[in-house]
Parts: sequence; C-alpha cells; structure tokens
Amino acid sequence: MRNRFGPDDVNKYKKFKKVDGATYRRVNQFLRKRTYITAREWAIARLCTDFRTRGGAEMTFIGQHLPELVPFMKEPYTPQAVNQARNSFKKKVYKSGATFFYGAMCGFFTTDELDDLLFEASEVARFLLEVERSTLDIDEEIDVEDRITEVMRSVGEAAKTILRTRVRKDEEDEYDGEEVVE
Repeated sequence: MRNRFGPDDVNKYKKFKKVDGATYRRVNQFLRKRTYITAREWAIARLCTDFRTRGGAEMTFIGQHLPELVPFMKEPYTPQAVNQARNSFKKKVYKSGATFFYGAMCGFFTTDELDDLLFEASEVARFLLEVERSTLDIDEEIDVEDRITEVMRSVGEAAKTILRTRVRKDEEDEYDGEEVVE
C-alpha cells in the first residue's frame, strides 16, 4: 500500500467512465432503484477503497480531486465530507445486512427465495462493478458466490430449526398449562 497519491493517479484513474456525461441526479436515481445507497456514497466508498493507504483512505486527496475522479461529481469535498459519506455508506451496508439476515433467520424467506434474492443482489453488484470498470476474476466471483450460498443455506436451515423448536416449545408450554380433569 502506498502512503501518498498525486496528480498522476488522477490521470490514470479510469473508473466511472461508463457514466461520463450522466448527471448526479440520474446516477442517484439509478442506484436508489436498486440499492440503499446514494451516488455520493457509492463514489466515495469506491474511492476510499482505491485510494487506501497504510493509515486509512486519503480523504484530502479524494475530496480535492473528486470532480476529476468521478464524472458526475461537480465539486470538491472537504476531508470531513468524504469521511461522512464513507461512514454513511458503511452504516447503510450494516443496516441492510442486518435487515437481510433478520428476514432470513426468522423464516420469512424459503431457501429457494434466499437463492433468488442472492442471485438478484449479485447481478446488481456485478453491474455496479462493470459500471466502475472493476472486475472480479471469474474464479474469484464463483468462489464468493459459493461461500455466500453456503452461508445462506446454513442460515435457512438454522432458521427452520429455530422455528420448529419454537413451535414445539409453544406446544409444550400450552400442554403444561392445561389442567387434567379426572
């Protein structure tokens, strides 16, 4: 990892070129239809990943060069604004993850529905990576999908077990509460 970034890094940065000419509003609408994040959060999170250093992300560099790095961003940001957008992205991912896992663990989704949901989510994620001009090696992508599928199947099975146990416990409690008349 590097310690500092400079003008050459701005010139070499090729992400977000597929949305060159698109307005912030259009990119934001697109993301809001498919995700929980805004265009600002998406761009900043990506930049924080790409311009990471040993000490964290180069908030000052990212903020100063934001319009040059991301075509739909028109003004530079302060380091504090970059940090706020990054933290907002992180919070939304955590909340989305918690909501998703709650839906899976409480038995709201069947295993097949979870597979469908994960497939749709991975399609959107792949598309966003394509728009960014980022790629995953096909083996890496398959490995990630397989690991997620395995985890989700385990979550689905655990949810079924929890629900069955809960139903049995409720039935036992109901039976224990009844008076037997002789």
